[in-house]
Amino acid sequence: MQQVLQHQGHSVDYEPFIDEQTRFASEAAWFARSIDCQNLTGKRAVVFGDRTHAAAMTKLLTQEMGIRVVWAGTYCTHDAEAFRAEVQGLCDDVLITEDHGVVANAIAQTEPAAIFGTQMERHVGKRLNIPCGVIAAPVHIQNFPVGFRPFLGYEGANQLCDLVYNTFTLGMEDHLLEMFGGHDTKPVLAAAMTGDLPWTAEAQAILQKIPGFVRSKVKRNTETYARDRRLPEIDLPTFYAAKEAVGA
Repeated sequence: MQQVLQHQGHSVDYEPFIDEQTRFASEAAWFARSIDCQNLTGKRAVVFGDRTHAAAMTKLLTQEMGIRVVWAGTYCTHDAEAFRAEVQGLCDDVLITEDHGVVANAIAQTEPAAIFGTQMERHVGKRLNIPCGVIAAPVHIQNFPVGFRPFLGYEGANQLCDLVYNTFTLGMEDHLLEMFGGHDTKPVLAAAMTGDLPWTAEAQAILQKIPGFVRSKVKRNTETYARDRRLPEIDLPTFYAAKEAVGA
């Protein structure tokens, strides 16, 4: 359908502009057909930020890229109802909070493939080894590159696709990783966790002092270390040895 609109009493034909943008500026059509984009389908992500950016990213991930948003949230508590209305039906759950610790625990419990949030969520992602794309304030200066990177229009769509893709892959070629066994270790971890190793009371007490949002990772790394060495239980020497060896 030809895009002809009325503007101040005059007919404005936008068809030439749309044609030029879709053929020469936008890479969306090519990306949508690429194996790289298809590898993102069904991936699990969480989204957190201000109301507008978090809601828009949730819509982009679910409606345009086929990515499952496990939960979406905002720290704009005064906009809670409006935010819920915008993301209703697009995510499994909604998180409204100003408490950074609550967000960190939710990320740790969810263990998504990627996070889209603020610089605070990026710090959490680093500790949990989960990639994070920064979409809302507070942000780091690195999120303000010198080059021209619009987030509006056809070129803006290219930038958003790059942000999403690069967050999930961190520069790795996903199709090659899938071909040679992939990089998703969750099934391996799930198998390894079958039948938890016993922990001594002293080791368990130290584990409980670790912040909740990284505790499960520390426990998993320690038990993997112990299993690799065929140790029957986790005691204090084992715990500290694992911490030294693998940064548990």
